[in-house]
Amino acid sequence: MARFEDVQAGFWKPGSSYGVHRPLTDEAVRKAERLLGVTLPSSLLDLLRGQNGGESAAGWDAFPTDRPTSWSADHIPFDHLMGIGDHEGTVSLLDSPYLIKEWGLPAPAVLLSGDGHYWVALDYRVSGRDREPSVTWFDADRDEELALAPDFRSFIEGLTSASDFDSEDVPN
Repeated sequence: MARFEDVQAGFWKPGSSYGVHRPLTDEAVRKAERLLGVTLPSSLLDLLRGQNGGESAAGWDAFPTDRPTSWSADHIPFDHLMGIGDHEGTVSLLDSPYLIKEWGLPAPAVLLSGDGHYWVALDYRVSGRDREPSVTWFDADRDEELALAPDFRSFIEGLTSASDFDSEDVPN
């Protein structure tokens, strides 16, 4: 398990501008928290202050699981992290309320990454809107969920490379 500071230093895919929003400001954070109705984890904000969304570097693009998902027998993808912003054509944490309704996901939650069929999210159902949320995998197609980490920092520290897993081991 890596230290948060080590992951943070090399988290973003070098040279990629996909999914990147304007640099994060304190005002943007306040507006986001008001819109989403939650307090965002400080570790998430620390990561987004380095780069406001984008693709994850190859060393931090998967999270191991203790049971199979629709993605894999032993991990889930985390190839990008949504930022906070309104850059045209780029999905943002601010789109969470719409996407949660569209895909029939539980609330309160803030979507971090996903493609519609699956999502990785901050899950505020147990913690409440003002406390540190857990991180959960939601499979919208199968109506399944899997708790991944007790908080965002632990989730980031648990990330690893997708190349560490057998790509042939995908469940049906």
